Amino acid sequence: MNYASLLPDVLKIAEAASQKVLEIYRTDFKVEFKEDKSPLTAADTASHDVIDERLQRLTPDIPILSEESANAPWNQRRHWHRFWLVDPIDGTREFTNRSDEFTVNIALIENGIPVLGVVTAPALGEVFWGVKGEGAFKRESDGRERRISVVVPPSAKRVVASKSHLNEETRAFIEKLGDHKLVQAGSSLKFCRIAEGKADIYPRLGPTCEWDTGAAHAVLSAAGGKVETLDGKPLLYGKEDVYNPNFVASGKWY
Repeated sequence: MNYASLLPDVLKIAEAASQKVLEIYRTDFKVEFKEDKSPLTAADTASHDVIDERLQRLTPDIPILSEESANAPWNQRRHWHRFWLVDPIDGTREFTNRSDEFTVNIALIENGIPVLGVVTAPALGEVFWGVKGEGAFKRESDGRERRISVVVPPSAKRVVASKSHLNEETRAFIEKLGDHKLVQAGSSLKFCRIAEGKADIYPRLGPTCEWDTGAAHAVLSAAGGKVETLDGKPLLYGKEDVYNPNFVASGKWY
C-alpha cells in the first residue's frame, strides 16, 4: 500500500474533526464520565463520528478501532493485519481543564507497526504528520510547514512528562538519567515534542491504550525516533489487550 497517497485525505479528516472539537471547546460544554471514570464530552463523540464516517468512505476495506467504539472482539481483531487506530480526543482532561494541550489522533497500523500518523492540536493550531519512509512534518499555527526530526540532545537531557501522570516510578526513572530538564506537555504532544527536537525522552510508566499512542508514535518514528518497552523491544499494536506495557519514547541518544 502507498501510505503517502492516503495522507492528504487523512489530514483533511483530522482537520474536519478538529474544527468540530474547537466549536465545542469554545462553548460551555458538559462533562460526563464513562464506566472507568474517565471524562467524556460531546467533542469526543463529534470527533469520533466525523473520523469514523470519513475513514469508512476513504478505505471501506480497512477496519477502524477507536477509543469511542472499542468493542470489536479479539476473535475479530486478531485477523486485522491493517487497521485504523483513532483517538478522537487524547487529553480529555486537558480539554476539560481548558489547557489547550489536547489532540486529535489518526494512525494506520500495519502488522503491528504505525506506518502513518496524523496528530492535530486544535486549540494550538498545530498539525503533525509522519509516514514510514517519507519523514515527519509540522504545520505551525501561522500555516508554515516544515520537516521535523529528532536531534542530538544537549548536556541536560530534556525529559517530557505528563502533567497529570507523573508518578513515583516515573520520577525514579527520570532521576537515574542524571542531569536533566523537565519539559511539561499534555496528551500525545509529548511524542511530538521529541519528534520536532524540543525534547529528548518520554518515559511512560503507567497505563495507556493503543489509541493514546499510535498516531504520535508514527510521527516520532518518521522523525527518526523510537518507542520501546522497558526491555528494549518495539512497542507494537493490534494486541489482544489494548493496554500498552510501560514504554520509553526517545530521540537519537537513548
